[in-house]
This record gives sequence, structure tokens and C-alpha cells, in this order.
Amino acid sequence: MGADSQFEKSRAGGEPVRYTGRRLSQESERMRLLVRVARLYHEHGVRQPQIAAQLRISQPRVSRLLKEAAEIGIVRTVVVVPSGVHALLEEDLERKYGVEQIIVVDAAGDNHDVVAALGSAGATHLDATLIGGEHLGISSWSASLLATVEAMQRRPVRVAEEVVQLIGGVGKGSAQVQATRLAAHLADLTGAEPVFLPAPGLVGTPEARQALSEDHVVRQVVDAWSRLTTVLVGIGSLDPSPLLRDSGNAIDEEELETLRGLGAVGDVCLRFFDAEGRLIDSPLERRILGIPATDLLRVPRRIAIAGGRRKAAAIRAALRGGWVNTLITDVGVAEQLLKD
Repeated sequence: MGADSQFEKSRAGGEPVRYTGRRLSQESERMRLLVRVARLYHEHGVRQPQIAAQLRISQPRVSRLLKEAAEIGIVRTVVVVPSGVHALLEEDLERKYGVEQIIVVDAAGDNHDVVAALGSAGATHLDATLIGGEHLGISSWSASLLATVEAMQRRPVRVAEEVVQLIGGVGKGSAQVQATRLAAHLADLTGAEPVFLPAPGLVGTPEARQALSEDHVVRQVVDAWSRLTTVLVGIGSLDPSPLLRDSGNAIDEEELETLRGLGAVGDVCLRFFDAEGRLIDSPLERRILGIPATDLLRVPRRIAIAGGRRKAAAIRAALRGGWVNTLITDVGVAEQLLKD
């Protein structure tokens, strides 16, 4: 049969379409041109005006051919993830726990190395996302927060209005100095006014807490909590960290046993929760001088910087309970969170 002989090809709906040999040749030439243009642009880095000149076609046609090549699958975009970046793990965790953002960092070695890596990642995230007008809250009882603030760079313009303590910090004198320095340093770095909570984070009786809550200075801090747009918190496991134990505000063993009996697995700002993230109603709740759980959960952006395998259960519960909606953690914890 000649070059103009006919053959049948089915459409998607089943109706046959007849192509001549000349038509087939035209289609073949068009596909050849699509591939040629795509290779020149994507593999050899030739710009569209040069492709048009080289192939003696118009630049708009080059643009249309490139678009078509992508639409029909001749060109496929592949993102090559560099070593040390865990984008797929982050996305899987965000979907699993329904949170806005999870940042996973490499951290090999002991707890000190984990804290340093988390601090560096936390500082980078804040430097990139604090853009102005923020009312920041910060918890005092976290080594990872200390590392984060230490790693931050001073901003040339004001990016926050206030930095507010979320929980009292009076224990040993050295601990109070450290707590106020943390808030003051963050305020200095962001151009904000520091708002200190000059009272214990944990007091002896509910009556003492009530009396302190009525103090004029404390009331100003409470008012500032209602203005918060972002909070920076750690996530505590049921066993207190060395930083909290050294502060003089560590919970005694009898109270810890009571919390364990009620199902507590961790805390944010000394607000303890169970494995599903539900707030534990214990006598301890009425002795804490710090941001209430209801106020904390109303803050639009709640960033936790926490890692280390001993905290995995507490971090998981905090995610489940919505205590945080941005998490910066290490890859070991992230992998464990995805498996559970």
C-alpha cells in the first residue's frame, strides 16, 4: 500500500479515527520537535530565544512546545532531596497529626548534640518567619529554647512588639536570673519590650497562687497573654529535666506519682496531659502560676522545639492534643512518631 494508505486508531470514546501516512509523518515530526526543544531547554540549558533561532521557529512556539511537553509527560519534574533534608518525613508527619509544620533535623550523638541541633534549627526558623508585629510568649523551662535564643541573630528592624514570659520562674536565684535573661535576650534580638512574670511558676498552695494572681504586676502579664500571636515552648516528659530540677521548681516524687496515676505523659508550661493530649485535672493545676491551657491553645502559632527519644511519648501526645501546631524535632523522634 502507498504512503497515503489509511489505518484506524480508536479515540478515548471508542470511535475510530482514520490517519493517513502523511498525517502519521506529521505527528512523528511534531513529537521529534517536542523532544528536541525539551532536551535543549531542560538538559542543555539553552534559553528559549536561542532555541527559536537555532530551530528557526518562533519563541512563542518554543514556549507552547515546552508547555505541551510537560502536559503529555515528555518532561517530568523530579525534586532531588539533598542529604540531611527530610521533606518527605516532614510531610508525612504533618498529614498524620494534622499540624501546620514539622521541621526535622539531623542530630547524632548525645543529648547535648540534639539540643544544639534543635537550637540551630529553631533560630533559623524564627529568623525566617518573624516578620513584624509579633507578640511572643516564651516558656522558661527548656534547654532547647535556651539554645535557640543563643543561636539567633539580632534583627536590624523590629520584628516583635513584646516578649512575654509564659510561666513564673522564681526558684533558686540563679534559675530566676536565667529565666529573665532568656526573655530579655529574645526581646533584645527582636526589638521587643520584655514582659516578665516576677513570681514562682509553682507555689505551695492554691491560696498562694490566688494571692499572687491578684498582684498588679502579675495582672499586667496576664493581660499580655491575651495579645500573644506566637509562643515558643518546650515539651517536657514526666521526669523533670535537669534545668527544671535545678530551678527549685521541680515537682516532687509524690506529685509525679499522682500524675502518673492519672495517666500523664508530658507537659507544656507545666500543664500536664495524657497520651491523647488531654489536660490532666490534678491538684497541681491549681498551684501553677502561668498561662492557662485555654489561653495557650488560643494562640495562633504554637511552636515547640523538643527532641530526644525520652520525650517521644510526650511530643506525640502534645501533637495529638493540639498543644502545638509547629514542631521542630530530631530525625530519631520523627521516625518514631511516624511508626506509632
